[in-house]
Amino acid sequence: MQAEVFLPAATAIMALAFAVALLDQWRERRHPFQLIWAAGMLFYGLAAGCEALGAANGWDETLYRTWYLTGAVWTAGWLGLGTAYLLGRTRFGYSFAFALLLAGLFTFLTQRRYDYPGAGSSAILYFIAAGILALAIGIETYFQNERWPHLAALAVIGATVLSIVLMIGLTLPPPGYALDPTTQVPVADLFPGTLRLLTPFLNVTGGLALILGAIFSTYVFMPKRRVLAYSLDPNQKFDEFLFNLLIAPIAIAVNFVASLPGTWRAIRDRHINSRVPATILIAIGAFIPSVTDSLNRLDSTEWFQLGKFLGVIFLFAGFLVSVEVFREVRIPFTGIVLRPRRAESVPLAEGGDGR
Repeated sequence: MQAEVFLPAATAIMALAFAVALLDQWRERRHPFQLIWAAGMLFYGLAAGCEALGAANGWDETLYRTWYLTGAVWTAGWLGLGTAYLLGRTRFGYSFAFALLLAGLFTFLTQRRYDYPGAGSSAILYFIAAGILALAIGIETYFQNERWPHLAALAVIGATVLSIVLMIGLTLPPPGYALDPTTQVPVADLFPGTLRLLTPFLNVTGGLALILGAIFSTYVFMPKRRVLAYSLDPNQKFDEFLFNLLIAPIAIAVNFVASLPGTWRAIRDRHINSRVPATILIAIGAFIPSVTDSLNRLDSTEWFQLGKFLGVIFLFAGFLVSVEVFREVRIPFTGIVLRPRRAESVPLAEGGDGR
């Protein structure tokens, strides 16, 4: 089997198996993030499956449309939304608001750079919508309101519904799909700007949320050495809070680096919380396809399928390691336990000040 068929086929199988495992965990525990991640991995698997079928049997318009919606538009956004619900009790809302605002800005700049036909005023409208929702999420997080993930859902679900509406009303020129002439990887050239701009809007939001969420969780659960102090306590004076909010990314980065030697010793001695290695794997799994997808949009498609394959491997490995997601590993939808339930302590910061 050729690599252009094998890699997306293997990616699809792993992603769909992952989605089934997550759906089974949601059936047992009923946490929203598990159901949302299951949807994200389902989209991941469907997009890779389209690539495998297209490489094996040739592309058609239905495959092309399905590939674009599930892979290029929906996957990253829904995975990032799952992270928002996982960390909904923390101050991660500030990070999600930043990711959403950056996505809106990047969407606007993408249109300025590439001038996609048919975009109209969609770029500025997407930017305004992102800014309003980002501000609302930041305010809800400041007042320690755990409803902020619902606003994140409004952004992701709204963009998803809009993409469906735009796709339904779209007529593609023959043959109904576009491929890179060298690698035969599908490209988005046939879609209008209104639809193409939803790709950076959801991918930057979701991909950055997934990566930042993994780093955030690693920081919460790793043995910490706090070199720089900061506080996101909303009860402090507002000017002090703004100052702390601005320095928090720098403080976290410095403290994160300063904590790495102790974390390495804890990993070596097997005294580390399982969420630390798990979230490191998740961050890698989110980063690799984000890079290769970006290269694909710059007409460099050589690493596109390999990036998605490596991404799902690292993501699956990370979630399997994490006791928070898989406290008990069973054959899905059965009572057969492969790994018994085990308990680990949860730092207060995860549900407290979010530091």
